[in-house]
Amino acid sequence: MYKHLPDRKIVCLDMRSFYASCAAVIEGLDVTKTSIAVIGNKERKGGIVLAASPLLKKKFGVESCMRLFEIPDDPSIHLIEPQMALYIEISMEITRLLNNYVPKEAIHVYSIDESFIDLGGTERLWGPVEETVQRIQDDLENQFQLRSACGIGPNMLMAKLALDIEAKKTGIARWTYEDVPTKLWPVAPLSRMWGIGSRLEKTLNDMGLYSVGDLAHEPLEVLEKKFGLMGNQLYHHAHGIDLSDLGAPLVEGQKSYGKGQVLYRDYNKREDVLTVMLEMCEDVARRAREARKVGRTVHLSIGYSKRSLSGGFSRSRSMGEATNDTMKIYQLCITLFDKFHDGSSVRRLSISLTNLEEEHSVQLNLFDNQSERTRQLGATIDALRSKYGSNAILRAVSYTEAGTAIERDKLIGGHKK
Repeated sequence: MYKHLPDRKIVCLDMRSFYASCAAVIEGLDVTKTSIAVIGNKERKGGIVLAASPLLKKKFGVESCMRLFEIPDDPSIHLIEPQMALYIEISMEITRLLNNYVPKEAIHVYSIDESFIDLGGTERLWGPVEETVQRIQDDLENQFQLRSACGIGPNMLMAKLALDIEAKKTGIARWTYEDVPTKLWPVAPLSRMWGIGSRLEKTLNDMGLYSVGDLAHEPLEVLEKKFGLMGNQLYHHAHGIDLSDLGAPLVEGQKSYGKGQVLYRDYNKREDVLTVMLEMCEDVARRAREARKVGRTVHLSIGYSKRSLSGGFSRSRSMGEATNDTMKIYQLCITLFDKFHDGSSVRRLSISLTNLEEEHSVQLNLFDNQSERTRQLGATIDALRSKYGSNAILRAVSYTEAGTAIERDKLIGGHKK
């Protein structure tokens, strides 16, 4: 099975406890010996724990996504607010360090604290791959005082699995195709496998599949009949096979443009909810336009206030023609909201555009004289925002009390810069 597959030298690099480690360095603390919680907002008891140091997790059981009020009142615990702009700057400097070892094309930044690196062909310069990885880790610790873990594999999938399942405990781990039966197949539950979420795991469990080995030995035709293209990917991933290029999504068909937001307060009025909804549609549409993509399906999720009897709703609807027009996406969101909203106070919104295709694939409508003008107007506004900032041009609703765009422009990732 593996004889003709490429045996690449892919590394998945993870900065351990990145936010907590950065905060520790800034405060002059040792992240391995100090209980540190990075809190989104220390002024609110419901402030979210964005990161917890290893000692805080081990000693007090505090994990990411817990709330401030759940943290024990102990003087040894350091509560630190994030400096997102600085964390991003550090992440960029780490990428520049990696560029000393490989060209930019051989680096794929997967997230703020995780990257893929193709070390293929560097042996003459830096020696064996394991030695190069160790040198990179030493450089990161000497230059930034930040620890890291690295998984090495013949493809992106195996490198990521080596990282998540082994290297986060040992520091460095290398998986080969020969390791698949002994290291990959025993993995259970299935949600530990990269690309398998809780819903998919439940479906697989209902089929009698509980480990990656079970999945690997399920007939390919059965998986394809049940999941289509996804079934083909599941089968090959269970065998450690991944032919995607560096930076390509490992599971095709998941690409979408979306935005979620937790409101600062409960919104009781329809017009106030629609104000935020329009701002979010503007952002989703702008990202699609910048990527030159259009989408046919709009998803709207509404989360109600804790005081409400129900939790909310999540609905989607497809259009006859794919679009990245803000107002068309917004009008469809209004339709979904008016149909399924039960009058409860709203606290969370999420909007996404899916079923994407290339923008140039959309045929021009000869009876719609406004479409080209609307497209050009959108492109002009996007260009101005890219040059002068996202608040350079705003819709009037953003200046109302219900608007959030102005305030959120002061944040990065929903947190203080």
